[in-house]
Amino acid sequence: MDLDVLNMFVIAGGTLAIPILAFVASFLLWPSALIRIYYWYWRRALGMQVRYANYDDYQFCYSYRGRPGYRPSILMLHGFSAHKDMWLSIVKFLPKNLHLVCVDMPGHEGTTRSDLDDYSISGQAKRIHQFVECIKLNRRPFHLVGTSMGGNVAGVYAAQYPEDICSLTLICPAGLPSTTDSKFIKQLRELQESKRIDRIPLIPSTPEEMADMLKLCSYVRFKVPQQILQGLVDVRIPHNDFYRKLFLEIVDEKSRHSLHENMSKIKAPTQVIWGKQDQVLDVSGASVLANAIPDCHVYILENCGHSVVVERPRKTANLILEFLALLYSMDNNKKQA
Repeated sequence: MDLDVLNMFVIAGGTLAIPILAFVASFLLWPSALIRIYYWYWRRALGMQVRYANYDDYQFCYSYRGRPGYRPSILMLHGFSAHKDMWLSIVKFLPKNLHLVCVDMPGHEGTTRSDLDDYSISGQAKRIHQFVECIKLNRRPFHLVGTSMGGNVAGVYAAQYPEDICSLTLICPAGLPSTTDSKFIKQLRELQESKRIDRIPLIPSTPEEMADMLKLCSYVRFKVPQQILQGLVDVRIPHNDFYRKLFLEIVDEKSRHSLHENMSKIKAPTQVIWGKQDQVLDVSGASVLANAIPDCHVYILENCGHSVVVERPRKTANLILEFLALLYSMDNNKKQA
């Protein structure tokens, strides 16, 4: 074989080998870096741009796609210990001409974390209102979506700032009393009785605890490689002290039933989506909301746990779009009448 041709193959092979070896090394040695790259890639692929907004000395980090138009903007509030990128699985199935905003909740990811901040549900709702005013999202009423802790905050927001929103979607929201204890609530009681409340199931510190948390939150059993479990833990460990503080704040008497205490004040059309096999927050909460909110549409998803956004993203996106289309149609009929 000609020496120049041989050299060409060697160079080409080396060029291909470098990214492959880099990927393998990242997967084995730095899985947390791989996870960050994964989110970065999907944000780019889906057209989500990351921005920062400042309210006095407080910084909010958020991602967005599209611009405000004739249809309501959509603001999404994530759950406990998550971040704005958890919504990417839903964003994938939403039209690109919708104006979407996903914000890091107070103290999470790129949003300011301060020991002096009020992390109660009411305090978080006030912070989100500051964010909304900061980016002028409430120039027109918007659709608010929240899941779990974010659902609790979203419900309180809708009650406290009714002029800001036109409609509301609550996905397995926290903040409600339940007649049936979920598996998670039973675990918490056992930990309290044994005085081991520091071992909160939603705050894993090892790959094994991370696997247990995923089983608790999901009905679908994902086969997650050990390296990825380690990466997920590595990303969270630096924040676990904050997560413990936050968790104790939101289960405190001041916040534990915030949504329940405010649900009668919610006047906006409301959609409730809940996984029937939710082991974190019992599905009976959907009936509580349906009985308290006048214009409430409830959807119970079969074979689905607490992580509705991850387990059933296409279905959830379609339900939100159908709900908005229904409201748009009803509004048009009222105008024509």
